[in-house]
Amino acid sequence: MSKQLLHLVFGGRLKQPDTMEFEDTASLDIVGIYPNYKTAYEAWRAAAGRTVDDAHMRYFVVHLHRLFDPADDTTRATD
Repeated sequence: MSKQLLHLVFGGRLKQPDTMEFEDTASLDIVGIYPNYKTAYEAWRAAAGRTVDDAHMRYFVVHLHRLFDPADDTTRATD
């Protein structure tokens, strides 16, 4: 059985396009939590595609499984 590798996809408006500081954290768009990188990437791509014309909007994929076990580097090359 393969290891579950949870990923969070979220985004929001940045104060400046060249920073990672959000205008309003209360209005972040939480797209969802996904069981693997492939489905998270598909969700990220769809969300980012909807806002492609807005330079201040950014979406991110967070590797939640790395936060649960930061000492485990075995998934870095394959996730």
